[in-house]
Amino acid sequence: MKFVLEVKESKVEMLMALLNDLPYVKTKPLTPFKAKVLLHVKEAVDELNLVLSGRLKARNAEDLLNEL
Repeated sequence: MKFVLEVKESKVEMLMALLNDLPYVKTKPLTPFKAKVLLHVKEAVDELNLVLSGRLKARNAEDLLNEL
């Protein structure tokens, strides 16, 4: 199972030391770029779920392409 954690910068060293001491845990920090991409993908999925549930109105794809 994989997790993504957001940790205060001042607590990173302590948490990483704790996680690295656990033989069944592997850690791999995200680069700032990958963290930003992951955040944008999560926001897109959340928005899509709102559209699918009817709580948000979707835009027409043709209108979107014309805007570009």
